[in-house]
Amino acid sequence: MTHREESRGLLFGMPLSLIWGYIAIALFMTGDGIELAFLSRYVVDLGFSATQASLLFTVYGLLAALSGWSSGVLADVFGPRRIMRIGVAAWILFHALFLVFGLEEKNFSLMVLFYGIRGLAYPLFIYAFVVWVAQVTPRARLASAMGWYWTMYSIGIGFLGTYLPSFSIPHIGFMGTLWMAIAWVATAGAMVVFLVKDRQAEDSGASRNPAERFHELGRGVTILFRHRGILVAAIVRIICNLTLFGFPVIMPLFFTSPEVGFSMEQWLRIWGALFIVTIFTNVMWGLIGDRIGWVFQMRWFGCAGCALATLAFYYVPLAYGASFPAAVLAAAALGVGVSAFVPMGAIFPAMAPEHKGAAISAHNLAAGLSNFMGPAIATLSISAVGVEGVVWIYASLYLVGVVLTYFIHVEQPGLEHKARSGPRIPHSSNASKAI
Repeated sequence: MTHREESRGLLFGMPLSLIWGYIAIALFMTGDGIELAFLSRYVVDLGFSATQASLLFTVYGLLAALSGWSSGVLADVFGPRRIMRIGVAAWILFHALFLVFGLEEKNFSLMVLFYGIRGLAYPLFIYAFVVWVAQVTPRARLASAMGWYWTMYSIGIGFLGTYLPSFSIPHIGFMGTLWMAIAWVATAGAMVVFLVKDRQAEDSGASRNPAERFHELGRGVTILFRHRGILVAAIVRIICNLTLFGFPVIMPLFFTSPEVGFSMEQWLRIWGALFIVTIFTNVMWGLIGDRIGWVFQMRWFGCAGCALATLAFYYVPLAYGASFPAAVLAAAALGVGVSAFVPMGAIFPAMAPEHKGAAISAHNLAAGLSNFMGPAIATLSISAVGVEGVVWIYASLYLVGVVLTYFIHVEQPGLEHKARSGPRIPHSSNASKAI
């Protein structure tokens, strides 16, 4: 840590005042993501079809997208801590209802209802924290701070959330594992309430009168239509995590099929390997992106890299069968590509620094739509084109993302510093103009 960062309260870009909040993100996502890699398989085992399992995730993603859209502005206006607290309480309530009246009763309508409403809760927690990070972090270090955020996210949803079930399911079963999730989420909520000391973000919205608050809420809806750069960035943000949310729906069925031959426990550990990689590469890409350019990194290492890794994730096990090292290598490659998108969290507020909450709400909407579109593409396509066809759709959309990045123009502080101290770097560009 440099003396300058120490004076600003940063640790390699992480705001030290929010360190317990970062840890809370890891714990929350452990509980929230604990079922991600096995729920589709479990729903099919209960007697429902693969299409119904995909529909469950699709509805969840759609409602998460709607919640994500408003969560940034809500956190900006009412304070991140308050919104995160509401998110935890709602998550615990509707998760319990999903288990008791949905899964235990094998009632698909109630499964969709309660799991979907639970999807409204989790963005209130995790994306309100993104606003908190943006409000306390110096702009030049924002990509690094977001890299730490996504690292904690990966530790939760990927490492702990995926590996924990591989050990708990043989002992306490699927339902016992799902009930265990509540303890992780409750602990995360307690950390945010009692351990995070920063009050700056809460004070920022306290002086606003009701009219100003409602006006800012409206801006969170309209900014996509008034700011061309944010609209394009939102489309790329939707594309970047399609496989992250789509593969857990279709790949457990493919990897555990006789055609490939992995067990469920092996599949969980392969998928977990992707997130183990991102624990390190999220921080790495955050630091690198601040230096080589956010857009350049996302274009070639994110979009292009994910296109290749997406195809490898399907064709490597198809070619080598149940070869665990080969499958883990393919998963690791996808993890490197997905984590290259960490500057996304910095790009949106940098495009509209005077309305960070609204810009981050646009980011959150796009993130939620990625959660929706990943399973939706599988739901609509798998019966017609199979798993292989769905994989090609994902890969093609990543290539579309390569093209779209040429229309994202944002001032990048790291490149501005280099431009002042040396030859001008071609990837530095002007801020987007609102239409």
